[in-house]
Amino acid sequence: MASYSAEKDAYLKRLRRIEGQIRGLQRMVEEDKYCIDILTQVSAATKALQSFSLELLEEHLAGCVVDAARTGGREAEVKVREASDAIARLVKS
Repeated sequence: MASYSAEKDAYLKRLRRIEGQIRGLQRMVEEDKYCIDILTQVSAATKALQSFSLELLEEHLAGCVVDAARTGGREAEVKVREASDAIARLVKS
C-alpha cells in the first residue's frame, strides 16, 4: 500500500487544480496573452507542483522509509537511496 493512500483524494484534487493551471497556460498562449502574465502563471504552477512534491516526499519519508528503516537490511538501504535520489532531483528542478 502506498504511504499516501490516506491522502489520495486530496492529492488528486490538487493535481486536478494544477492540471487546470496548465490548461490555463495553454489558453493564454493560444490567446496571445502578455509574456509576463504567462510567466507569472508558470511560476504559480511550478510552485504548486513543488509544494505537491514536497508533501508527497514527506509522506514517503514518514511511511515507506521509516518502515523500511525499522525492518533494516537491504530494504532500508534501498528506500534511503531512493529518497536521496528523489531529493536530489527536486533540488535540481
